[in-house]
Amino acid sequence: MQHYLAVIKGFVNRIVPAAVLVTAVWVAWSVSAVQGDADPQPAFYKEGPGPYKVKVIRYTWLDKYRNRRIPAKIYYPENAPGRLPIIIFSHGLGGSREGNKYLGSYWAEHGYISVHIQHQGSDREIWLSSIFPLRAIYSAARDPANGINRPLDIRFAIDEMERMDRKDPLFRGKLDTERIGAAGHSFGAFSVLAVAGLAIKKDGDEAMLPDRRVRAALPMSAPVPLKDGIIMNFDGIEIPCLHMTGTRDDSPIGETAAKDRRVPFDRIGKADQYLLTLRDGDHITFSHWRFRGDGSKDELHHELIKTSSLAFWDGYLKKDARAMVWLNSDFQRLLGDNGTFEKKAVRSSESRVPSSQFRVPSYRYK
Repeated sequence: MQHYLAVIKGFVNRIVPAAVLVTAVWVAWSVSAVQGDADPQPAFYKEGPGPYKVKVIRYTWLDKYRNRRIPAKIYYPENAPGRLPIIIFSHGLGGSREGNKYLGSYWAEHGYISVHIQHQGSDREIWLSSIFPLRAIYSAARDPANGINRPLDIRFAIDEMERMDRKDPLFRGKLDTERIGAAGHSFGAFSVLAVAGLAIKKDGDEAMLPDRRVRAALPMSAPVPLKDGIIMNFDGIEIPCLHMTGTRDDSPIGETAAKDRRVPFDRIGKADQYLLTLRDGDHITFSHWRFRGDGSKDELHHELIKTSSLAFWDGYLKKDARAMVWLNSDFQRLLGDNGTFEKKAVRSSESRVPSSQFRVPSYRYK
């Protein structure tokens, strides 16, 4: 495990708050909607509330191997038929399982199990329990253990979903563990990219913590540190991703510039990739509560985040053809001048890479 700590240490020393842009070399096309008088106003992917009433249940799981508690909040649709796809949500630095309620509720009312986990060591407890909260946040950002524990928390949550599908009275036989997505914001976006197959290289060493059970990913405001000899290798990511950022998405506490956030989209080339850039969206836009900046467009932005993310999940987890058509045509017209939407399509024959490229640490999971 010391090997992985050494590699991750260099990464997390820059991950929050630092990221510096390296110009991307992938060719993509950017689409901004142009609306004419003859074109009807495009509709949201699914208008109005979803068909299911949403219920919430909280757990505190224990990973006995790491002696680590993982609080979780699960949004689920009441009386939804069949086996339901799962989304694991990872919060940002200083957050908790209570974050991003607007997404958990929305996805659940449309038939998803939305599992919001809390990462001890980089959650809200670090600043609530400190007389110097900002110092505590910086310290947590630089702790290499958090860079390892976060993706392992996601993997443990998936393990719990498999166990609950077998044994839990509430969820037995209702969880589709073959259709799992992962979403996260900021440090949570790094966590999601890590389980998707991101490799961190430093001084010739490489760390990877992938989980092949994750079929699609939604990283929001992903950090991209490229200093101090740190190399982010995206070649191991072979699943579709919907990346999200904003034109004002600078880090609240560090050097990460808004323009840096697109690097994962530009670098990933073995699966379909999308990039939504919200006009005037900042780092807090994607959260559920605002503590700084101008929030006058939050309601609009949240609606665009919800509708595009649902179409993405439906398209790639439920294989819904209508969702794919809407995502690739109607959404860009709905977006209008509120942002840009870029796409990179990969032929299905190119969307997988040999499993030998994925190295899972033997100290933790099979």
